[in-house]
Amino acid sequence: MTEKISGKRKLKCVILNGLMYMAVGVILLILAGVIGYILYRGLGGINLDFLTNKPSLLYGTVGILPNILNTVYIILITLIIVLPIGVGAAIYLNEYATNKKVVRIIELATETLSGIPSIIYGLVGMLIFVTFLKLETSLIAGSLTLVIMTLPTIIRTTQESLKTVPNGYREGSLALGAGKWYMIKSVVLPSAIDGIVTGCILSVGRIVGESAALLFTAGMANEVLGIGEFFLPKKAGSTLTVALYMYAKERGEFEIAFSIAAILLVLTFVINISAKIAAKLLKKKGANP
Repeated sequence: MTEKISGKRKLKCVILNGLMYMAVGVILLILAGVIGYILYRGLGGINLDFLTNKPSLLYGTVGILPNILNTVYIILITLIIVLPIGVGAAIYLNEYATNKKVVRIIELATETLSGIPSIIYGLVGMLIFVTFLKLETSLIAGSLTLVIMTLPTIIRTTQESLKTVPNGYREGSLALGAGKWYMIKSVVLPSAIDGIVTGCILSVGRIVGESAALLFTAGMANEVLGIGEFFLPKKAGSTLTVALYMYAKERGEFEIAFSIAAILLVLTFVINISAKIAAKLLKKKGANP
């Protein structure tokens, strides 16, 4: 027999459900308000000249082409370096490491590093990459600084995602004669790809939204760099967030700043959608090796 639910308990459930839906509604309303206001203020100032020119006081032009390219360059360089290191470290900690005490210490260290303010990473990056390694203010120095910033996020999200894969998958694969690496590559990683992509999206969000650390390491230049030049020392460049800060804080040109903010929103949306599509393709490829 099923227990009859009392009227008092039903009322409590209704109230709790109502509060939950109210909280979700408030969050969505705030999100829609922020996005809507930025798009309302920013979309009007976006045109082809704004997207394809570079700023020049001599010619009186305003453009963000160098900033868009520098943002893409820094995202690509950072992900190319941090993804293999972060995912590899997470695989080792979860699948190969046997000393649980050392694993716990490393996990505590990564959690601590993920909470350090970005301005401190910027100072460390300036001392190590800009001064000690003599890269000076450059995109590669800024990218290496962001690698250190985003590495804890990649490691922790990947590791937690690997932990959600049932041990039965591993045992079944090994029982069928697969080697450990083949089991990890063909069974564990495809099953954990959603968490890995989530970590990648979080890292990209931090890369795109970072300005404090890049002011110290990547610089504020607005020159268009050629293919391959962004890997070289002394090739400084400002990203969209740095440009937004300069226009809003230093120059007081808020309309341009809102236009850059709108472009950042669109860029983040495109990157997130692309990551989700890539995750589905990788998952499908892993299911049909």
